[in-house]
Order: sequence, then structure tokens, then C-alpha cells
Amino acid sequence: MIRILLAEDDRVMREYLTRALERSGYAVSAVDRGTEAIPLLENERFDLLLTDIVMPEMDGIELAQRASEIAPDMRVMFITGFAAVTLKAGKQVPQARILSKPFHLRDLVLEVDRLFEAEHASLN
Repeated sequence: MIRILLAEDDRVMREYLTRALERSGYAVSAVDRGTEAIPLLENERFDLLLTDIVMPEMDGIELAQRASEIAPDMRVMFITGFAAVTLKAGKQVPQARILSKPFHLRDLVLEVDRLFEAEHASLN
């Protein structure tokens, strides 16, 4: 099963995203800040880091950079409602996917599915 680490400081958004991804067959561990994600990254294996960019204590860009040191093969997808932050994320973590808020939960699941479909296609 594909494992996703979700870092999102908005409780309602975190719960919606978790439910939508779990219904689609993904295993989700959800945290409300980047600093809470680091110990999980150090002790567990995840296939995808799905992170909001603007969060207290540690933003999603810094979290993604730390995550790439801990788990270089893990994929990263940012979710954000700030266009300027999107540009910064694209420059600092160029291999990451970026999904801009507002988005429909179906769009998020489709993006995650696409990330892993390409991987499965290359294995066949």
C-alpha cells in the first residue's frame, strides 16, 4: 500500500484530505506542522510527502528539503493557496508537484494517482 505523510496545519482541510486519500486506497499519516513530520520521516517509510507550504514553526518548503535528506526517493507534492509561494517552492524543490488551492478533493486524488501510475507503468 502506498503510504502518504500529510502535513497540513488547517484541521478541517487535514481531515478532508486524509479521508479522501484513505477512501482511494492510500495509507495516510497526518500531522499539523512540519516539525511533527520529521520524527515520522526518520522512523517510518513514506512514498509521498503531501504538505501545505505555509505552516507555523517549519514551512512546507523547509520540510520538503529536510525530507529529501532523510528519504531521497520519497516524492513531494505541495498544496498552497499563495501564488508567490508557489514560485518559491518550484525553484527550491523543482522535482515537486504543486497543487494550488482551492482544488476539488477529486483533483488531489487524481494527481496522487498520476504520480504513482507513472511509477507502476515503468515497472511493467
